[in-house]
Amino acid sequence: MIKRAHSVLLVSFFLVSSLAAAATREEIDLHSRDALNRLYEQSPAARELAAKARGILVFPQVYKAGFGVGGEYGEGKLLVDSSTAGYYSTAAASIGFQLGAQRKSQVVLFMTEDALNGFLNADGWEAGVDGSVALATLGAGGAIDTNTVQNPIIGFIFSNEGLMYNLTFEGSKITRIDR
Repeated sequence: MIKRAHSVLLVSFFLVSSLAAAATREEIDLHSRDALNRLYEQSPAARELAAKARGILVFPQVYKAGFGVGGEYGEGKLLVDSSTAGYYSTAAASIGFQLGAQRKSQVVLFMTEDALNGFLNADGWEAGVDGSVALATLGAGGAIDTNTVQNPIIGFIFSNEGLMYNLTFEGSKITRIDR
């Protein structure tokens, strides 16, 4: 049983890593710009929040695949004062009922200096452990819940494509990468 679970885990991570091959700096920049534009088109309120954010972490293409055991991976960048402050990867593993694959975009807004500094000073930052991410849900006309906008870290997940559906940041490990 353990050997089978290990095999399934390896296959899941192989699927995710083959879907999300390492991107170049230029590819991450282009896809990040496109992801932010899509978010802003869906919600003018997201654009307003982003203008107030101290930092914007963009993962334009996060891939997840699973068959009982799943893996998730994506690469993106951090924007501070509209300039790239670094490149990052996000990765997560999960166990439970799941079957399929998906691609989604994720944007995390650090609304305060303390929240941004907590992220920048962490050696690998884990959502839900090193910082709680309030998941923004978009209402009519792209409006965002007023309770959500008061949080120091606000996350958006959008552009879901595929046969798996999972809207969460919890357990995602974010690590700085060289690009």
